[in-house]
Amino acid sequence: MNLPFAKITSIQAGTIVYPPRGTYGPRVQQDIQLVLLHTGELDITIDGAHYHVKPGQVVLLKPQHHEHFAFAKTQESWHRWIALSVESLTESEIAYLDTLPFSMPIPEALNTITDMMLSLKDDGLDHNELMVSLGYAAFQLFTARIAETKQQQELHPSIRLALTHVQQHYTEEVSLQELASAAGVSPEHLVRLFHGYNQMTPIRYLWHYRVLKATELLTQSGLSVGEIAARCGFKTVFHLSRLVKEQTGSTPTDIRKSAWGTV
Repeated sequence: MNLPFAKITSIQAGTIVYPPRGTYGPRVQQDIQLVLLHTGELDITIDGAHYHVKPGQVVLLKPQHHEHFAFAKTQESWHRWIALSVESLTESEIAYLDTLPFSMPIPEALNTITDMMLSLKDDGLDHNELMVSLGYAAFQLFTARIAETKQQQELHPSIRLALTHVQQHYTEEVSLQELASAAGVSPEHLVRLFHGYNQMTPIRYLWHYRVLKATELLTQSGLSVGEIAARCGFKTVFHLSRLVKEQTGSTPTDIRKSAWGTV
């Protein structure tokens, strides 16, 4: 279940700084709104329930709820917002919104989208299709990050530790024993955990991740294949080429030509 793009009728974005002891409301929320608090503090009362918001958090507000905002008492509070005006929602769509959490840390990508929307607004382009698409993307990013966080929470802690170790040390020589130590389990137990997680061994996942990072560099940098191999933990160019071909179906040269439009 998700919010259909066709439900959106318009998008607004804004930025405002409230003085100490500033307040807003009471009001009845008409939109689906993301509020990004950057400085200060915010206490929101929604239908009689009280929520405290710290800087660095984004809050999701939902239609037809009674709201009152009270900002920090001793300092200015700066927040930005994105409001999605929507057509009348079905019961299932309202139920979906009710499954989403109240707040989360602001993803950097959400800051970027908000920057773009405010730039469009400054240029007088805040009523075009791009603005609507960016607003919808902001909401989708919020929900996607929730799903990602939930997936991380559902991971076995030892798998999460091993994945983090791979992501931080894939450029180095990494052994199964090292991964198991980082994960706090025996090598045999880590192999069993990974098999249940992704049908790979821990070392196979390490090489899989190295190929992903090598592919990123092939498409996004001008580094030679040899330099990429060295940076991504491959001992030889041949080894890199073989695993890239095995995993993607293309050679490093073909991947680069395709990405650069030189095929």
